[in-house]
Amino acid sequence: MMGWETNDGQKKGEKSYYSQPISRAVPAAPVNVSVTQLRAHSAMVTWNVPQGDTVIGYSISQQRQDGLMQRSIREVNTSSRWCVLWDLDEDTHYSVQVQSVGLHGDSQPSRPVHFRTLEKTDHYPAGVLDHHEPAMEGLGMTPHLQTGELLIITTVLLLWAAVIALFCRQYDIIKDNDSNGTKEKAKRPLVQASSSYYNASAGSSPIYHNGAVRNSRLHRASSSISIIRV
Repeated sequence: MMGWETNDGQKKGEKSYYSQPISRAVPAAPVNVSVTQLRAHSAMVTWNVPQGDTVIGYSISQQRQDGLMQRSIREVNTSSRWCVLWDLDEDTHYSVQVQSVGLHGDSQPSRPVHFRTLEKTDHYPAGVLDHHEPAMEGLGMTPHLQTGELLIITTVLLLWAAVIALFCRQYDIIKDNDSNGTKEKAKRPLVQASSSYYNASAGSSPIYHNGAVRNSRLHRASSSISIIRV
């Protein structure tokens, strides 16, 4: 797109006019548009941008071959050259076109690329989608969890379970130690009391002698022997 600006100037006392072109160019259409990483409900679109163009984003038009559904995806302030299409119908034919977003407008759409999604029973090609998916405006849905994210969540849950199990085990050990200590404290006075009772009983037990009861406390009788010489 070209704009024209007219300026006034003077030369040799005469009024003259000249025109100066102002560039308002939009980027060229993306090239090498292709669809890879086909799945039953997703696909990846990649493209290239001609050198020398100032591109600040992209716009993607996605449409079913039967015309029942059409979506637009637009993202600016990015240098991405790929986008993941989500929530597709399995075994369905689609067409996709890409436009480059420039400072002064969008480029012409690229040539349409046709592809068909796989069935759930089809064998998926080797390769895993990149986890750094760009924001996809207009889809109104959240991308499915990837295998790596599921592994991280499972690992965190297992760690929490291990910590809880260890805490419960330590709590049971502390509880058993406190219970044993309480029992030991309760037994010690009883043992001392029985020992004292036994000693007292042993010292004051009655002695039966010829049918008469005598006190167990024995008093040492002092005897004196006198010797008389004749």
